Amino acid sequence: MQPSSKIYIAGHRGLVGSAIIRNLKARGFDNLVVKTRQELDLCSQAAVNAFFEHEKPDYVFLAAAKVGGIHANDIYGADFIRENLLIQTFIIDAAYRNGAKKIEVLGSSCIYPKLAPQPMKEEYLLTGPLEPTNEWYAVAKIAGIKTAQAYRKQYGFNAISLMPTNLYGPGDNFDLKNSHVLPALIRKFHEAKLANSPTAVIWGTGSPRREFLHVDDLADASVHLMRTYNSPEIVNVGVGDDVSIKELAQIVVETTGYKGDLVFDTTKPDGTPRKLLDVSRLHALGWKAKINLRDGIQSTYAWFCENNETAKK
Repeated sequence: MQPSSKIYIAGHRGLVGSAIIRNLKARGFDNLVVKTRQELDLCSQAAVNAFFEHEKPDYVFLAAAKVGGIHANDIYGADFIRENLLIQTFIIDAAYRNGAKKIEVLGSSCIYPKLAPQPMKEEYLLTGPLEPTNEWYAVAKIAGIKTAQAYRKQYGFNAISLMPTNLYGPGDNFDLKNSHVLPALIRKFHEAKLANSPTAVIWGTGSPRREFLHVDDLADASVHLMRTYNSPEIVNVGVGDDVSIKELAQIVVETTGYKGDLVFDTTKPDGTPRKLLDVSRLHALGWKAKINLRDGIQSTYAWFCENNETAKK
């Protein structure tokens, strides 16, 4: 991939896509192709085909997806499986048929079984039942992996798949119902501080453990692997360690300056007990995460405060 290569970033306004744009520009790649949702409906095969026939990008980062937290996944399962299946299928097929040199498919660590051994190795895929609250999204992401592998096997198309852990950073979704746990906690404690609320409620017991990767680290890994990795096997992208939700909440409390008490609502679901990725394959490919969790949360909170009026919520 050369600085002059035409590169299409699907989902460029999202958390991941916008970070990939930042990373590419910082590396000197300036022939970038982007389309807003209003300009290109990725759930329309005709629209996607017409776009690829016209633009014919050399490289494709497939970062477009319908995403959300436990609540959104559990309530809107049909939307999650339908939209993600359509987006992946149409883009992978159109990229191949219009001569793209390579596509990188961004998946999710939720593809692994709910009770997979920890840390989760890439070979644990499809070895057990999924977490019920987000199985529709997970099935769609697994289908994306298998589609990429099938196009490589049948057509020789250079399609690779990355499985990021839980992401956070500037541009995240801070909606209290539909966001992931970290941005939701940032907004919850920020607003509780402003309101001088004596308590702040957190879903679940606080015992599940999660791994968190700053989105700028993911973007750096994505570009690194686009340039260096050319195999069918999926690659986990994470930091290699985790924290409990209770520990995470404490870091966010300290970052936001909230002084009230934390109350854990144990009537709400915890989700998967633990999700820690084995990142030995990633390390062997020459990449390691650089952004410390505490530092990353501080910079994300600063971004949220500066963009409070326009941040997704």
